[in-house]
Parts: sequence; C-alpha cells; structure tokens
Amino acid sequence: MEFPPMSLWAFWSFLLLSSIHLPCFFGSPSHFSNETDLLALLHLKHLITDDPLRSLSSWNHTLHFCNWQGVTCGGHRHPQRVTALNLTGHNLVGPISPFIGNLTFLRIIDLSANYFHDTVPEEIGRLFRLRYLSLGNNTFSGEIPANLTHCSDLQFLYLYGNQLAGRIPTELGSLTKLTRLDLGRNNLTGSIPPSLGNLSSLTYLYLSINSLEGRIPGELSRLVSLELLAIFSNTLSGRIPPSLYNLSSIKILDVGSNRLHGNLPPNLGLTLPNLRMLLVGSNQFTGPIPVSLSNASGLVIISLCINSFSGSVPLNFGSLKGLSQLRLWGNELGIGKASDLSFLISLTNCSSLRVLQLGINNLSGALPDVMANLSTQLTWLTLESNRIFGSIPSGIQNLIGLTVLVMRNNFLTGTIPMGVGKLNKVEVLLLGGNELSGHIPFSLGNISRLYQLTLDRNKLTGRVPSGLGNCTYMQFIDLNNNNLSGSLPKQLFSFPSLIELHLKNNSFTGNLPLEVGYLKTLSVLYVSNNDLSGEIPVSLGNCLSLEYLRLDGNFFQGPIPSTFTTLRGLQSLDLSRNNLSGKIPRYLENISALQYLNLSFNNFEGELPKQGVFRNASEVSVLRNSKLCGGIPQLQLPPCSGQSSKKQGMSRASKVKFSIIGVVLKSRKKPSALPSAEDPFVNVSYAELFKATDGFSSANLVGTGSFGAVYKGFLDCVGSMVAMKVFNLQRQGALRSFMAECEALRNIMHRNLVKILTCCSSIDFKGNDFKALVYEYMENGSLEKWLHGDGHDQLKRNLKFTQRLNIAIDVASALDYLHNHCQTSLVH
Repeated sequence: MEFPPMSLWAFWSFLLLSSIHLPCFFGSPSHFSNETDLLALLHLKHLITDDPLRSLSSWNHTLHFCNWQGVTCGGHRHPQRVTALNLTGHNLVGPISPFIGNLTFLRIIDLSANYFHDTVPEEIGRLFRLRYLSLGNNTFSGEIPANLTHCSDLQFLYLYGNQLAGRIPTELGSLTKLTRLDLGRNNLTGSIPPSLGNLSSLTYLYLSINSLEGRIPGELSRLVSLELLAIFSNTLSGRIPPSLYNLSSIKILDVGSNRLHGNLPPNLGLTLPNLRMLLVGSNQFTGPIPVSLSNASGLVIISLCINSFSGSVPLNFGSLKGLSQLRLWGNELGIGKASDLSFLISLTNCSSLRVLQLGINNLSGALPDVMANLSTQLTWLTLESNRIFGSIPSGIQNLIGLTVLVMRNNFLTGTIPMGVGKLNKVEVLLLGGNELSGHIPFSLGNISRLYQLTLDRNKLTGRVPSGLGNCTYMQFIDLNNNNLSGSLPKQLFSFPSLIELHLKNNSFTGNLPLEVGYLKTLSVLYVSNNDLSGEIPVSLGNCLSLEYLRLDGNFFQGPIPSTFTTLRGLQSLDLSRNNLSGKIPRYLENISALQYLNLSFNNFEGELPKQGVFRNASEVSVLRNSKLCGGIPQLQLPPCSGQSSKKQGMSRASKVKFSIIGVVLKSRKKPSALPSAEDPFVNVSYAELFKATDGFSSANLVGTGSFGAVYKGFLDCVGSMVAMKVFNLQRQGALRSFMAECEALRNIMHRNLVKILTCCSSIDFKGNDFKALVYEYMENGSLEKWLHGDGHDQLKRNLKFTQRLNIAIDVASALDYLHNHCQTSLVH
C-alpha cells in the first residue's frame, strides 16, 4: 500500500466540504452514532484501504466504517465509536493527518513498522482515553510532542526507530500510569530528565541508540518496578548512581557503549538477584569482576568487553547453569600466572554456554585439557592476544558446535591438531601470530564451511595442502611469514568468492599458477618475498576486482603482462626486486585508481611515462633499473636523448667508508636488547623519523636489503642528513638482525666505517612494532656506482688505477678491523 498522491487529499477535502449528501453514499445517518468519527476516518482513509480512489459506488451502506481494515469499534455505551487503529507493518507512506485527534474514543494506536514521516501530530494529545501509542520503526522527525502528557491514561509509549530529535520532554514524568517507555534509536539529545523517576509504574525503560549525554540521574532508583534499563549507545558519562544497584527487580541492565567509569560494586550479584543480562561493554570501567555475580543465578549474558577490568576471572561462574554468553574481551584481566585460565575448568559446568570471548587481555598459562569438556553448544571461542602458551589441546575436536575459533597472537607451540578438521561447522579459524610448527593439517579441507583462515606468523613448514580447495566458501586466507615451501597448489586458486590471499615471506617455488585468473572476486594478492619464478601469468588480468597486488621479492621474469590494462581498480602494485624486463607499459598511466607503484630493482628499459601515477615521485619508485630514462625530473633519470649530466668526481682526499648492512656475531655472547640509556646516542622517536623521510616515501628510498629498507632524510635532532635502516619485522629473522646490529655497532669505531648515530625501538602510528638504525649519510652515492658506473654515465673512468687501489686498501682495512681487532669479531 502506498501513500496516496496529493490530489487525494484535495479529493477528501472536497468530499467533506461540498454539498454532496453523505448518507446518499454511505447509508443513512441512523447507522452512525457519531458523525465525527466518520469524518476523521475519511481524512485517514489512505491508511485503511488498499485503493483510496476506488469508486464510491463500492462504499454502500453495507460497509460500515467499523468494518474498515485496521479499525476497531467497541464499548457498551458507545458500540460504534472507534477505539483502536491497528495498521502495523502495512508499508504505509506519508504523514499522519491531524484529524486523528478527533477520534476521542481511541484507546489503541499502532502504526508501527511503516514509512510514515513528518512530525508526530500534536493532536494526539487530545486523545485523553489513549492507553497504547506505538509509532515505532517509521521515519517521524521533529520533537516529541510535550502535550502527549495530556493522555493521562497512557501505559505504553513506543517511538523506537524514528528520526526524532531534541530533548526528552520533562513533562513525560507526569504519565504515572506508564509501564513501558521506548524512545530508542532516534536522534535525541540532552540529558535524561530526572522527572522520569516519577514514573512509578514503569517496568521497561529503553533510551538506547541516541545522543544523550550527561550523567545517569539517581532519581531513576525510584522506579521500584523496573525490570529493564537500556541506555546503551549514547554519550553518557560519570558513574552509575549507587542507588540504581538497589533496584532488585531489574532483570536486564544495559549501559554499554557510553563513557561511564568506576567499579562495579562487590555485592552486585546480591543486590540484583534477578539479573539475567548484565551488559556494560565499551565503557571505562575498572577494578575486578565482582565474585558475587554467581549469586544472580539466573544470569544468561555477561558482557564486560572493552573496558579496563583487571585481576582474575572469578572461578565460580560455573555455578551459573544457564549462562549462555560470557564476553570479557578487551580488558586487562589476568595476573600473569599459570592459574589465569583456571576458571575454564568451572565453565565446563555451563551446559548452555554458546559464546566465550576472552581475547585481548593479559591471561597467561596453558590451555587446560578440560577445555574439551566445554559445552558442545559453544559456537564462539576467542582467546586472541593474550599470553597463552603450550599446545592446543587435542580434545578441542570435541567442541563440534564451534563456528568461530580464534587463538591468534599468543605463544602457542606444537602442531595444529589434526582433529581440528572434525570441527566441520567452523567458519572462522584464526591461529596466526603464534609459534606453531609442523605442517598445515590436510584435514582442514574437511571444514567445508570455512571462509576465513589465518595461520600467519608461525613456524609452519611443508606444502600447502591441496585439500583446502574443498573449502568452497573461502574468502580470506593468510599464510604470511612462515617457512612454507613447494609449489603453490592449483586448488588454492579455485575459490569462487576469495577476496584476500596472503602468501608473502615464505619459500614457495615454481610458477604462479595460471588458475589465479579464476579468482574473479580477488581484491588483495600478496606473494612477496618467495622464490617464485617464470613470467607473471597473463590470467591475472581476469581478476577484475584486484586492488592490491604485491609480487615483489621473487624471481619473476619477462614483461609486465598487457592484460593488466583491465585492472581498472588497482590501487597498489609492487613488482620490485624481480628480474622483469621490457618497457614499462603506458597503460599504467590510465589506471586512475593507482596510488602506489614500485618497479625498483628490475631490468626495465626505455622511456618512463609521465602521466597518472608517474606524475608524483612519492607514489612511484623505479630505482635500480639501469636502462630507464625520461620521466619527471624528481625521479632523477637520465634524459632519453642519451646525454648524461655532469657528475661530480670523487676527490682523492675523500676516504671510502664501508656501510655494514648486516652483521653476524662470532662470539656466543647473548646480545643485549638495545643500547643502554648511558650510551652516547641521541634519543629519536618514530614520529621524527617519519617526518624526516616524508612518511618513508619512495622518493627518499636509498636501497633495500634482506631485512629492511634504507631511507635518507634530514633529522632535526642530529642537524644533518642521515641514512635510516628500517627493519621489516614481518620478515623472519629481522628482529634478531636488529638486536645483533645494535650490539655490534655500538662498540665499533673506525675511520672507514659509517658511524651509527642512534637507533629507534618504538611503535608506529598504527601500533605496530618499529625498529630502525640511524647512520651518517654518505652524500656522494654508492661505491658500486663509482667503481662500475650505472649504465648511463662514465663515472668509473674518472677513477685512476691508484685511486681504485686506495679504495681497495680502505675497504680491506675496515674488514680487517671487523674480523680481527674489534671487541667482538664480526662477519659481514
């Protein structure tokens, strides 16, 4: 049913105001006890008929208005007066006529779940007999009419799910017969009126999902019959008034997603014995979880997530036989002892447990074997980002109801149990960021519903099982940073809905299979830092949804496929550190979405394009492609005319300095973590390095190595240009390399060795670990370039034999010092 056109309103107005004799069309006046109800209903006619413009001949004396759809008449004294309008869920559209105020015998109005708009008519305030008003799930706007308080018999007021704005009228506190008040999911502002504490009959108060602010008024503690208090998703602040905890009738307390703070009282479970749902997540609560919660034996849901609760998880939650959800993630729970997980033993008594969320805490210890006895109804089990060690219990295969299993970012060791493959309902399996070893179980292929799998940052070895191809719902796979090897199985590229595939930093060999072109929905493909070879498959051009493609750090050869011209949504393309050759395709200029292009360390030749992504030196890198020319001046490529620019010669007085990019300690002494605070190194932050390198832009990239990249930049605290080696901590061994270099370089000093100025061990702007070494900068370029040229000039001809001999002597002197004379011998 749709809202009638505007001409319909004119039609009804004409009908009511013209000289047409109504009884000729609707029967004699004797059929109506009150003509006012008829007139009002005629103005509301669009609400109660499928076709308001139907022929008037159908409205004969046999169709009394009490029989119209959604209209109820009744009462002994006034049997033909309208007492109820019930038109919920009829897809009705439009405003509500103010003539609704003429139906003065109305006790019930239910127009919920439609598409009514405009304001709530103030004329409803004239309906002094009204007991039930439900206008929820529409698009009413404006403010809540304060004169609704004239409906003194109102017991139910439901305005949920509209676009009402302004403050909650203080006058609502005069509706002393009100039992249910629901103003949720609107745009209400201001504070909660203390006058609501006068609603002595109220059992249900729902003000959630608004923009209410200020404190929770203590006057609400006068609502002695209150069973539900829901004020979540606002911006309320302060503490929960202690008197509210004395409302023993409360069954549901939901104050989540606000700015509340303070502790939960220790006796909470005693003062609220009827509590069934406790929802205080996404606030700023601190202190321990009250042990007394177990006294509220009817508790079904406990949600304390995203706060700062600390201490141990109570051991007596197992007495809550009906407990269905325990959400404790995102706190500071745990005391750093092996007993932190002892509470899991008691939870095996909760046979109805369906959700157990314990991630992002400080829980330590090994997972107890009794986890296998948790409820088979358990669907969610999340333990990520804790300090859990030991192996994954093999009995986890008993939890056959699991759909989500998350144990990533812990210290788990051992192998992934083969029995995990028996959890055939699992849809999300996240085990990354541990120290798991062994092979990926082939049994994972039995989990046919699996759509998200992360095993990254472990020590897994062997091949990727081809059986994974059976998981036809797969959307996300992350196997980054392991020791996986062998060729990539074709089945890995058979998922019709795959969105992201992460395979970087392993030891995969062979070609990238042509079957990659079957991944029509693929958005992200990372295969960086493997040993893949052959040509880049032309079938990648079929992955029309591709946005991020990284093939860097392999042995790919040949040209960039011409089919890449179809990848119109490509935002980032990294083909660096391969053996690619040929010309750089000009069609890359026309991919308007492309924001990052790295073609460095290949064998490309010819003229570099200048449009599109190539216009910005911070978005493109073409370093170490000796046969490239042209491009924008900022990229400092030689002109394609073949003329070389004049180069400054190296003076004989300049001594060669040898830069140690990687070192190995020959002694068995364990390296200290970092230079101590007493060392004469200046303190430097991530932000300072970020600023100095213009956000680590490719324009400031000097070169790359096994464990990171070297950037140049002007560092304010040093007062000069420096070279910064930034470690790629995703690469296995990078952290060890950083530690070793810190230990080695802090004590070496030689005229032919680049001086280390300081180091940085911090976190970046995304919260990731960040480590870098800062050296003095050698502004005259690399020794390789001076000795051998770069393919575009003849610098090597400027060095005489004696100069070259002196360079060799200087390098040998530095190596001799490193090998034989420094405190701890080093091998470059």
